[in-house]
Amino acid sequence: MAQKPTIAVSHLGCEKNRIDSEHMLGLLVQAGYQIDSNEELADYVIVNTCSFIQAAREESVRTLVELAEADKKIVITGCMAQHFQEQLLEELPEAVAVVGSSDYHKITEVIERAEAGERVTEVSTQPTYIADETVPRYRTTTEGVAYLRVAEGCDYNCAFCIIPHLRGKQRSRTIESIVAEAKELANQGVQEIILISQITTNYGVDLYGQPKLAELLRELGKVDVPWIRIHYAYPTGLTPQIIEAIKNTPNILPYLDLPLQHSHPEILKRMNRPWQGNVNDSIIERIKRNLPEAVLRTTFIVGFPGETDKHFNHLVEFVQRHEFDHVGVFTFSPESETPAYTMSAQVPESIKLARRNILMEAQQPIAARKNKACVGTKVDVLIEQENLRTGQLIGRSARFAPEVDGLVYVRGEASLGSIASVEITSADVYDLHGEILLPARMAV
Repeated sequence: MAQKPTIAVSHLGCEKNRIDSEHMLGLLVQAGYQIDSNEELADYVIVNTCSFIQAAREESVRTLVELAEADKKIVITGCMAQHFQEQLLEELPEAVAVVGSSDYHKITEVIERAEAGERVTEVSTQPTYIADETVPRYRTTTEGVAYLRVAEGCDYNCAFCIIPHLRGKQRSRTIESIVAEAKELANQGVQEIILISQITTNYGVDLYGQPKLAELLRELGKVDVPWIRIHYAYPTGLTPQIIEAIKNTPNILPYLDLPLQHSHPEILKRMNRPWQGNVNDSIIERIKRNLPEAVLRTTFIVGFPGETDKHFNHLVEFVQRHEFDHVGVFTFSPESETPAYTMSAQVPESIKLARRNILMEAQQPIAARKNKACVGTKVDVLIEQENLRTGQLIGRSARFAPEVDGLVYVRGEASLGSIASVEITSADVYDLHGEILLPARMAV
């Protein structure tokens, strides 16, 4: 029997994409394919692309061109494949297949067809698929962390966003399916599960006729995982029931990632997020009042068409007033399939960049103050890396989400994938430093 080809996966883009990559790897391993992390040694390289904004597309194109120059057989999957399917095959002769954003579960069949000499296009016009707990998965994150998708797609039509076009309408998994996968991850020794979807506060609306995040959180509270983190909570969807579920479920972290995008009602209206205007202040104050231990992260877009100095100054004052723990700032990226692309009063790139810098500088003393308040406290830290040169361990406290927030640099002994008790000894703008007191929980 002929040996099956060796396959590598080059993962680009968001954590939703990462889950797709992990399912493709799981399916390929199950089918007997060899997986190699070294792209040079692989017969095929699957490039799971991102097409959210221009910068992401440029990164995807660079990766594809480099692999083509190395004479690799390339399978293009993900959002860019969904976006530019025929164009990619025309412009990249080395591409043997394009696979859409909800067609990744067909990956073994795609490789078989490519091996038989076919140039494969497998892109559903309307993305509808979502994997459940029965689909094999080969995790690529650090051993203590796993992302768990509760829904796919989005029903909103924000003027700047291409996601509904690339990922389809919202489709939620059942509570039972999510809990079953969470239990399996717990059995693998995972210490932190991160719930993701486009709008996690809308979880279940399509399936149950109403949001069911509060019920889901309570069920996940019965799973033996120390930390469960929620990503992308629309502030208007943070009902009293959800706040109550977070408060009363010990393993649900009071960490809320609120994709606010802006503060001024006029810009929010142009963004087609009018429901959010005039309620940001009251919603945030309500969260702080009802969940005083909450860690609040948010993201903003600066330079949206029509944003004036008045609108931008409103945003700066908003950030200074509410003192978020973490803030991400993006410059507006015009996407051709979105209404914002053709809007009047486009903001010059130089002004966008200047505004981004101003807003980040406004946040820095706030972030530094929040971190300094941790000095002298004892916190649990999930140990994820070891710096062999310095002997330091690197991890995160519950205040920090992977990739987007700070790190905790610690001295002492602990296993990778364990949660250790750490005394914080110093802080800077983004990171904390401390000494391990004792390992609190060990990975299985």
